[in-house]
Amino acid sequence: MCKRWIVSLVAVVCTACGVDSQPGPAHATGATQPTGQSGWSSFSARYIEDYFSANPLFAVRAGRHEFDGRMADWSAHGIAAEVKRLQRMRSAALAFDAATLTASELFEREQLLTVIDTDLFWLDRARSPFTNPAWYIDQLDPDVYLNRDYAPLATRLSGYIGYLRAIPQIAADIRANLKVPMPPTFAERGIQGFGGFAVFFRTDAPKVFSSIRDTVAQTDLAEASTAAAAAMDGLKVWLTDERTRAAGSYALGEPLFLEMLSTTERVNLTIKELLAAGKADLERNSRALAEACALYSPKETLQECVDKARADKPAGGAVEGARAQLADLRSFIVQKGIVTIPGEERPLVAEAPPYNRANAAYINIPGPLEHGIGATYCISPPDPSWSAKEREEYLPGRASLLFTSVHEVWPGHFLQFLHSNRNPSKIAALWVGYAYAEGWAHYSEEMMWEEGLGAGDPEQHIGQLTAALLRDARFLSAIGLHAQGMTVEDSERLFRQSAYSDPGNAHQQAARGTYDPEYLKYTLGKLMIRKLRADWVARQPAPAGADPRLLWHGFHDKFLSYGGPPIPLVRTAMLGEAGSVL
Repeated sequence: MCKRWIVSLVAVVCTACGVDSQPGPAHATGATQPTGQSGWSSFSARYIEDYFSANPLFAVRAGRHEFDGRMADWSAHGIAAEVKRLQRMRSAALAFDAATLTASELFEREQLLTVIDTDLFWLDRARSPFTNPAWYIDQLDPDVYLNRDYAPLATRLSGYIGYLRAIPQIAADIRANLKVPMPPTFAERGIQGFGGFAVFFRTDAPKVFSSIRDTVAQTDLAEASTAAAAAMDGLKVWLTDERTRAAGSYALGEPLFLEMLSTTERVNLTIKELLAAGKADLERNSRALAEACALYSPKETLQECVDKARADKPAGGAVEGARAQLADLRSFIVQKGIVTIPGEERPLVAEAPPYNRANAAYINIPGPLEHGIGATYCISPPDPSWSAKEREEYLPGRASLLFTSVHEVWPGHFLQFLHSNRNPSKIAALWVGYAYAEGWAHYSEEMMWEEGLGAGDPEQHIGQLTAALLRDARFLSAIGLHAQGMTVEDSERLFRQSAYSDPGNAHQQAARGTYDPEYLKYTLGKLMIRKLRADWVARQPAPAGADPRLLWHGFHDKFLSYGGPPIPLVRTAMLGEAGSVL
């Protein structure tokens, strides 16, 4: 998972883009974007500035530090005002005459419309700020102030104190907005997330700034930290009490679930078609796992085989193990010529902070307006409330960790954002879609195995396949939980039986599916990229019988050049028509 500002992009049909037979938009080929006479460039620049003003922490993460310390208005009134602003901007974008726009402006408008429509879906259609604590938790991360070295520590402290001072009002707005009773998993996510923030504000964050000798600043930090922690503790206590009365459905329902896919990804498939694709991938990966286990542990069951591979833990723990893997992964990409690496940046590896451990691993990546600032690959420790056996089982095996590092760093999220951050289009650089980013990262795992990572070692293959099966279980759980009446217990059973998950991970993943219906987009994105790769390669001139992998470098560079719009939009740009996405 990439923790920057993954925004799922929408599907708004643009007939002018649909007939574009060029290799892609101007920014996709590295050409300078033509200015044109339409006024589009001024409009898109104004959109960005208005968005930054309405969403200051987004601006800070992007690298605009004049917004440091400011936070969005998340009151019901503020959210309603943002919906109206987005609706106005959408109408203004559509008012441009397509005949006056250049090819690259048309493509950028399509991307911008997807950004607007996605925000409108979650704010206005799904009503997430009024139903789902995760909507707030996912956006409150103050990591930019603590771990991004964009300015002297004292300067960053000033911004962090401003952030902290906004937290009590934000907490009051969250409590006023969220409707109760809420589903048990929503209450649990809120308790975990808001409670984690309280601990972090009170205990962990002040240590980052302990070297600053300014007594006034330290007093301000202590007072703001205490107030912010108390506000988060208040939310935790409130939700702990509400948990005793937790009730209601977490499901979007089939119509809204399909609208989510259509709106945010331009994917218009039926539940039957989606289930067929997910089950087929699950079966494909299950067969491959059986073959790998026949080589690795032929006398044991599949569960015993997977457990054996997971028991091979990385030396020094997950964080140290990941650090040791990254240099080798980068060298492998260069040696094999898999994809262009457009810079010399390297990420740090660290333990995830307490407020953000809902997933096993993720990466924080600086925004496109930052320069010379590093990313941090975060790995979550097991929940200390679990039993010793559950904590040990939760820790990744060496092979599983390898493909997690592929997913998060080389050539997954980190490399993908090296490309998108350099995109000449600020719209393309600032907003990257869920299926595009997670699809690419998940696609990278299987692609790297196909390219020879692991040298055919069945234990390594088991690591790749168990990660794929986990994403297949997410795909089927998202559909089941939100469109077919699946219970959390049913989902947990699916993760145990089909993805061979340990109890802690299975519980965590099933719960996540209730408040993150988009987590099917890992597999959805991967499948769309694999289909696009096959179709694109088939159209390229090559000697008869040539290994198609010789063309993958060109495909990867081309795909990554678009920034992060809906994959069907990329498909149209690369092939001249959308065709079948799966």
